[in-house]
Amino acid sequence: MQLLPILLIVFPLLGFLLLGLTQKLMSKSTAGILASSVIFINLVIATVLFNFVSSNNETLTTFLFNWINVGSLNIPFEFVVDRLSALMLLIINGVGLMIHIYSIGYMKEDEANNRFFSYLNLFVFFMLILVLSSNYLVLFIGWEGVGLSSYLLIGFWFKDHANNDAAKKAFIYNRIGDLGFLIAMFLLYTNFHSLTISEIAAKASTLEIGNPTLMVITLCLFVGATGKSAQIPLFTWLPDAMAGPTPVSALIHAATMVTAGIYLIARSSVLFVLSPITLNIILIIGTTTAIVAGLIAIYQNDIKKILAYSTVSQLGFLFMAVGLGSFTGAMFHLFTHAFFKALLFLAAGSVIHALNNEQDIRKMGGLSKKIPATFALFVIGTIAISGLPPFAGFFSKELILGVAYEHSLTMGLVATLVSLLTSIYMFRLLFVVFLKPESDAVKANHHVHESPKTMLLPMSILAFFSMVVGFINIPALFSENHQFENYLAPIFEISHKLVPSHETIPNVTEEWSILLLPLLVIVSIILFSYKRFVNEKALQSASGLTSLMADKFYFDEIYDFIIVKPSIFISNFFRTIVDQTILNSFIDSIGSSTLLIGNYVRRLQSGNTGLYLLLMVFSIITVLFLNIIL
Repeated sequence: MQLLPILLIVFPLLGFLLLGLTQKLMSKSTAGILASSVIFINLVIATVLFNFVSSNNETLTTFLFNWINVGSLNIPFEFVVDRLSALMLLIINGVGLMIHIYSIGYMKEDEANNRFFSYLNLFVFFMLILVLSSNYLVLFIGWEGVGLSSYLLIGFWFKDHANNDAAKKAFIYNRIGDLGFLIAMFLLYTNFHSLTISEIAAKASTLEIGNPTLMVITLCLFVGATGKSAQIPLFTWLPDAMAGPTPVSALIHAATMVTAGIYLIARSSVLFVLSPITLNIILIIGTTTAIVAGLIAIYQNDIKKILAYSTVSQLGFLFMAVGLGSFTGAMFHLFTHAFFKALLFLAAGSVIHALNNEQDIRKMGGLSKKIPATFALFVIGTIAISGLPPFAGFFSKELILGVAYEHSLTMGLVATLVSLLTSIYMFRLLFVVFLKPESDAVKANHHVHESPKTMLLPMSILAFFSMVVGFINIPALFSENHQFENYLAPIFEISHKLVPSHETIPNVTEEWSILLLPLLVIVSIILFSYKRFVNEKALQSASGLTSLMADKFYFDEIYDFIIVKPSIFISNFFRTIVDQTILNSFIDSIGSSTLLIGNYVRRLQSGNTGLYLLLMVFSIITVLFLNIIL
């Protein structure tokens, strides 16, 4: 059993090396099968580990080697499989396998197909290191590794300069957040003399709530999470990351990498519950991000960017749950969201595939009859993410809404608003793409076709889980059996003891109002959206406030004005004034002075013997004189 966590990282690493080193020799189909087989083996191992830690309620620790051992600093390269990491292993390998299989059909015509699969395996390798690590420094290796993999996959089609810009933007934004993570690690070691997560949690649990050192540490960790999980102000990289192939969007920017920030905070829950100020800041940032991204998504016209802003909004919803102290609620919605958001991205890829890479929804319409399987799957994903029963999103959102209403009526209404925004932009997308009358572009396209089975099969499996996984945690209104909460209870046991008020759930009577109000409004939204986007002219030019949302509240333009342009101005100033004028003049003056002195000194080398004798005598006299007076 100790060997299994090591095998989890060995197989995708071998897949990456084999595919990378033999990509010119291996056929495209073989590369896809090899990459998928590696993840399938990993899924089997992950299932075994999940069953082990679930049934035995044990933590499996696998020591590899002492990585850093200098003085009192001892950092082992060690893996830990507990209930939280085992859950993440299922998500990474389960959803990852579906995306790998899907990619066999989606990428089969791409000339760099083999390189693509090698990058996918590399990403899984680093993501597994991230969730398996026993200490923050090893976790940081995986953290940086998924950032590298993201950079490679976003800029996969590097011949288009815009894709390279998107990859660089994602890389730079994440490095800003990573600085906060690095500072947090220095502070953790300085104060706790360890970077092992469990040791730090045990030592921190003896401190008082509101400890200022913990507040600074958790704020720095949150900065890291903000970059990785695309929260305000570091969120604008994620929509641009849609430049990569659609499977990349599904794997990295929906199901796994962008949830790493939530995982980091959940893993450090003891530190955060002792820092109420940090939790309040997380609540504010998460809520603001969820609302702003949801409003932006309503008025976007790129099918992938709508889903990208949806991801940002859902991540904000997760941070809202964390800010309310509901780590279980955040992890439950992270779990369900992985299935239906991956499904939606892959279904969007199926639409793009059918329309020969068209992504503008204004050029779509009437696709429900042309690609009915994709339409059915998209409907399932839309219902699930909108929180309609009985699909998965209903159960996970209800858990967070319950905690929000328990916190305060205002917070509950705000959380409900975020949930309703999801319904607006998702049903708009559904109706415009599939049910609106065919656009001229669709009518002119005689090659609209359904996706192959290699793409439909993984989408169907994701759709099945999007429908059923919510039943593992049924609301108190219907059942006393909360399997997911019970499953993660040991992970957050110390956090609950320190702050017992966290994770409180409303009673049965209160849940009726929490359930019925959003459902009634969502039904109204669906009817309004159907009338607005199917029976009338679907898309008109935005104006006023709608124009502001369509232009993404000008976040990129604001950043360009207050950061990019001043940076360019300062760099140009130093280049032209300091470098080219002052430094160059100084260096040139040294060269000119050397030449001037050289012109005078070289006259001594005249070849005149009499002059040489005169200089020799003068030198001897000077030396003797100096010896006498000194």
